[in-house]
Amino acid sequence: MPLVSEDGDVSINTMLTDDEIARYRRHLVLKEIGGEGQKRLKSARVLVVGAGGLGSPLILYLAAAGVGQIGVIDDDSVSVDNLQRQVLHGTQSIGHKKTQSAAKGVQALNPHVDVKLFTTRLVAENASSIVGAFDLVADGSDNFATRYLVNDACYFARRPLVTAAVGPFDGQLTTIRAFEMDPNGQPNPSYRCLFPTPPPDGTVPACSEAGILGAVVGVLGCLQAVEVVKELLGIGEGLVGRLLIYDALQARVSQIRYAWDPENPLNGKNPSIHDLSHHLV
Repeated sequence: MPLVSEDGDVSINTMLTDDEIARYRRHLVLKEIGGEGQKRLKSARVLVVGAGGLGSPLILYLAAAGVGQIGVIDDDSVSVDNLQRQVLHGTQSIGHKKTQSAAKGVQALNPHVDVKLFTTRLVAENASSIVGAFDLVADGSDNFATRYLVNDACYFARRPLVTAAVGPFDGQLTTIRAFEMDPNGQPNPSYRCLFPTPPPDGTVPACSEAGILGAVVGVLGCLQAVEVVKELLGIGEGLVGRLLIYDALQARVSQIRYAWDPENPLNGKNPSIHDLSHHLV
């Protein structure tokens, strides 16, 4: 069974067992993955921020893919109205912490995966240490304050970030590697280049007010898992500088390009953000 830990590190043996070879057989025949790629997935450590609508399919597919360690940070408990879209949790999990429920779901799916739990909120005081312990971060949070915090923490820790967000019938996804340069020697854009400021309070209604089609978060969470695996393996074309937009009602996927903003306060020409202290409440 997987090691479930609230603290400490886990040493991951990257040799594939006979059971793993049988389990990942469909990966092993892909020339883009193969044995070496599967070993890379087994050695990878991915932090998932939020074990809700986006985090549910994301965690399940990362576990199914054989990512060696999945960190899950969430301080919420499962409620009955979560179950319409948060497929990682079941009726029997109502009232239990989402992190504990997530660990049980991973254990049932793939006993080779280690789960590291953080049953707390991601805040300025803990973000650097938590983010820095992983190779990549996948953000499925549901508020702008956390998204900006994750973006900044990943920048300072030099960790790739795959971030997604959803609306009632739509969603969006992008990858951020703002600590690196593009082929032209210009910095890659950060989340602050895409969204310089959060929307005014009250302009973006919460899911509980606006409603949401449950399967929409499933689509975005699965797309997020695909991009995480691509980043871990270095295959395909990533979403750096591209925002993928999914419109469920129109059955349409589109994208827009966005670029580095030299005026942005994080990795612009004259940055004013030098640490996470501006996130302190």
